[in-house]
Amino acid sequence: MKILPLRVYARRQLVHTLWGGLFIVGGLAVGAIGYKACENRSWLDSIYSAAMILTGMGPAFEVRSDATKVFATVYAIFSGVLFLTSASIIIAPALHRVLHRLHVEDDAGSDRR
Repeated sequence: MKILPLRVYARRQLVHTLWGGLFIVGGLAVGAIGYKACENRSWLDSIYSAAMILTGMGPAFEVRSDATKVFATVYAIFSGVLFLTSASIIIAPALHRVLHRLHVEDDAGSDRR
């Protein structure tokens, strides 16, 4: 079995990158809406705080209410899972190509037995 042509691989990588980015933007929107609803901060502050949690940097401001503390806890766990999922989606085509190339080389070597 042959490895996909570079053009097909590049298109597949682009699609996976777009899906991974869409997940991250969706997660950022969830966080911004949650912080806006719980803390009644400006949209810019809400997006900033959500981005800080999503990227693993930590909270951007001190939370004042118990509802926000609960939301921030759940959102932090959600963000960790979302980040790993998005990274996996983005890396999958490249990893698949590398493993497929190793397998093809291995199959070619087995014919020499």
